[in-house]
Amino acid sequence: MAENTAGAAARRPHGSGDAWVTAPDGRKFWGTFGAAGLLVHDHRGVLLQLRVEWSHHGGTWGLPGGARHEGESAVRGALREASEEAGVPGDALELEFTSVLDLGVWSYTTVGVRATRAFDAVIGDAESIELRWVPIDEVDSLPLHPGFAARWPSLRELLENPISVVVDAANVIGSRPNGWWKDRAGAATNLLESLARRADAGIPATLLGLVVDVYWPSIVAVLEGQARHAQDLRVVDSARALADGIRSPEIIVLRAEAEGDESIVEVAASRRNAGDDVLVVTADAELRRRVESLGCTTRGTAWLTGMLGASSVASS
Repeated sequence: MAENTAGAAARRPHGSGDAWVTAPDGRKFWGTFGAAGLLVHDHRGVLLQLRVEWSHHGGTWGLPGGARHEGESAVRGALREASEEAGVPGDALELEFTSVLDLGVWSYTTVGVRATRAFDAVIGDAESIELRWVPIDEVDSLPLHPGFAARWPSLRELLENPISVVVDAANVIGSRPNGWWKDRAGAATNLLESLARRADAGIPATLLGLVVDVYWPSIVAVLEGQARHAQDLRVVDSARALADGIRSPEIIVLRAEAEGDESIVEVAASRRNAGDDVLVVTADAELRRRVESLGCTTRGTAWLTGMLGASSVASS
């Protein structure tokens, strides 16, 4: 818990987007270029801010955030505001999703992130009375900012049901006869490169059946046979970060010692037991039957190759 002190009493200088926007119905929203907030969570719960009385909807709990600057992305704006208001360090975060409320004249983006290491929240300006890590099942007991309260049920579901995507790499690579058999390790390396680019950009949430905008799932690529000799790329480069300052989830490469199908089933079962919603990418009918019996969902290879692009992995 962090409480305001005299050192944090001064208000920050106004930025380029710090102004009111008036909707046709007379409602006012803060942020000429829209606003963004950072939903940070870890084992302690979610980081919430008690807003000072003179602020908009003062006396309520919400997310650290505020107006975006001109030309600033939502992720960058949410991180900047959370860093200024609550001392949130970008290098301790991993992207999970973005969810946009677009009213036409104004928009608000919730940027969901997971804290990869513990940090103490520190009040950085006069806009907060208190900062607190609130257990997820206690958030509803607080007087919430009305905008956050309206969106909390769907946001909570995302936090409590993370998504893992398990890729049957052999099946994806072999989805089209394009010469992959001449260099299985090279074909697997190309697939990992394409997955890394997609992992940085995130997956359009509609392709995962979600109501948010972009989602960054945990991705596990299972390699077997000669493909196990694919080069390590993103996997060994743990310092990679998005241009917006927050890392996307690291791709996990599992090099199966025996049949890849067995490893895929084991990974899927483990992730399901941990509470994840698991999506397995394969066109193998028997493998699909096995993982679906565990409660996983499946997609064919075209679902993935369509996202990765025909230039990197042939579409089935």
